[in-house]
Amino acid sequence: MSRSRAGKGRGTGRATLEEVARLAGVSTMTASRALSRPQLVSDATRAKVERAVLELGYVPNRAAQALASRQSHVIAVLVPSLSNAVFTAVLDGIQDAVEASHYQLLIGNTHYSDAEEEKLLRTYLQSDPDGILLPGLSHSPEVASMLETLRVPVVAMMDLAETPSMLSVGFSQLDAGMALTRHLLGKGYRRIAFVGAQLDERTLRRADGWRQAMTEAGLFDQRLEIMTPAPSTVALGAALMRRVLAELPDADAVFFCNDDLAHGAIFHCQRAGIPVPGRIAVAGFNDLPASSLMLPSLTTVDTPRYQVGYQAASLLLDLIAGKAPAARRIDLGFTLREREST
Repeated sequence: MSRSRAGKGRGTGRATLEEVARLAGVSTMTASRALSRPQLVSDATRAKVERAVLELGYVPNRAAQALASRQSHVIAVLVPSLSNAVFTAVLDGIQDAVEASHYQLLIGNTHYSDAEEEKLLRTYLQSDPDGILLPGLSHSPEVASMLETLRVPVVAMMDLAETPSMLSVGFSQLDAGMALTRHLLGKGYRRIAFVGAQLDERTLRRADGWRQAMTEAGLFDQRLEIMTPAPSTVALGAALMRRVLAELPDADAVFFCNDDLAHGAIFHCQRAGIPVPGRIAVAGFNDLPASSLMLPSLTTVDTPRYQVGYQAASLLLDLIAGKAPAARRIDLGFTLREREST
């Protein structure tokens, strides 16, 4: 039997920290310090411990470390989708923010479902995360009840809380919806339809912004609103554009709740020979990479998705470390991108 196989893990098949220390010729405490706080040991000692770790295939026991430090070094992250470019950018920001830390991410996909969000949160709480990042502000009563009893920091992403009781990083979806609608009104459009899909809280807040701007202009008409809970896709955007043209023949502009739908709308108009914006203007939301390359290029709202993730994770790390937040509501703003489609 080789040295690296002997006596592993008290029958678990895993090497122990004691075996690492014995092979490296140091105390168990020194081996632990070399792995968890390497700056506190000499380069020579750290090198011996690292060689022993490699030879034995040692993997730290996170559960034991959590018991000793009262920290799990885990951050739970829930997002509505792992395929939506909006949330992959948010995750990129989160991962970059925690890269230099000792924290690991537990990432869950809620599929825009309250029931799935509750299920994932219950599961992840069993790992005693040191902090939680959640999308948006609205949650089911069950999730809201769990959040109220947590003793770890929670940061909401993508929208801004109205009260300081909740920590949030993002921008006002309502204000962004109003800004895009006012842009269309300023260009002379009057029969501006709003088309929404998926109907998550962000879409509903954008719709609220459209309603407010249209009401202020004295032009609100409930018939101009088309909403469907169907998942948002480019193909759905084409189908919804056909519906707008059939049901709202006097509509002169359409505010789609996201760029996927707007892309589909433009593709439909191209196939049908309908000039954009000559016959009808099209606007989207989120400024996806393809939006500036569309023909015509798409007017949309540029949202700081990466920065939302980065700033939210950075705030959470500060809170876990016991630092008081400089602000409980971090507004990263948004940018209106006026292009050819309007």
